[in-house]
Amino acid sequence: MEYFIELFFSGLTRGSIYALIALGYTMVYGIIQLINFAHGEIYMIGAFTALIVTGVLTYYGWPHLAIILIAAVLAIFYSAAYGWTMERIAYKPLRDAPRLSALISAIGASLFLQNYVLLAQTSDFLPFPSLISDFAFLDPVSNLFGTTDFLIYTTTGVVMALLTFLIKFTRVGKAMRATAQDRHMAMLVGIDVNRIISITFIIGSATAAIGGVLIASHVGQINFFIGFIAGIKAFVAAVLGGIGSLPGAVLGSLVLGWTEAFFTGYVSSDYEDVCAFVILVIILIFRPSGLLGRSGVQKV
Repeated sequence: MEYFIELFFSGLTRGSIYALIALGYTMVYGIIQLINFAHGEIYMIGAFTALIVTGVLTYYGWPHLAIILIAAVLAIFYSAAYGWTMERIAYKPLRDAPRLSALISAIGASLFLQNYVLLAQTSDFLPFPSLISDFAFLDPVSNLFGTTDFLIYTTTGVVMALLTFLIKFTRVGKAMRATAQDRHMAMLVGIDVNRIISITFIIGSATAAIGGVLIASHVGQINFFIGFIAGIKAFVAAVLGGIGSLPGAVLGSLVLGWTEAFFTGYVSSDYEDVCAFVILVIILIFRPSGLLGRSGVQKV
């Protein structure tokens, strides 16, 4: 039973990280019906930004708590800037083009960012320093999950709550919902659609950066390719939960995380990545709209 519980919390950690990335996927898709395949690379850039900042501040002898907080904040802002720039350069010119054009542009942006970081950094795994001290109140359950796991759980919950509040109760959120429902009608009633789309990319990139910093602290190493696999799995999670639905993105991420953890623990870790794609195929066959998604009606 203890082994089952350990796998449960391991899956919860995975699922929480996937959720932070999947939220960006589902927000962008909900607004402009675009799968931003470069979103995983934003997650990777957030992790590398945090690594560079921690290296500089550690060299100058800053306190560990200050280092990790400053690194997280700068990673969020830097990744958000990348997300905004990518939307302006790669997606905005193709907003009224066929969807295939935007999809190809997204894949191109993903490959560009991967190789850009590869050339700017290295292809090797780089160690990420452990700067987060263990929380004393977690000692009774330290055999189940650690401090970084706890931070991942709580951060994902807080981010989900804040995004839900933003979407439901703020003017920007109402504008996002209007743009998602009918972009052209939203423009007619005075909503700055381009601004709303840019804000969506900024928020989605920020959540991905948070995930990148947390997973780097948890695993202790990063490289230029971590965003590709994590991005693909987060996309699967978003589709599983119902792409376009924030609760669906979180639910799909948790289901995927638990599935991978239990499969790894009870079957084999060699085929861990296969789980995500098997789940994707099953969902697309039997429930294309996802667990919490709604079947759309196309008007003709």
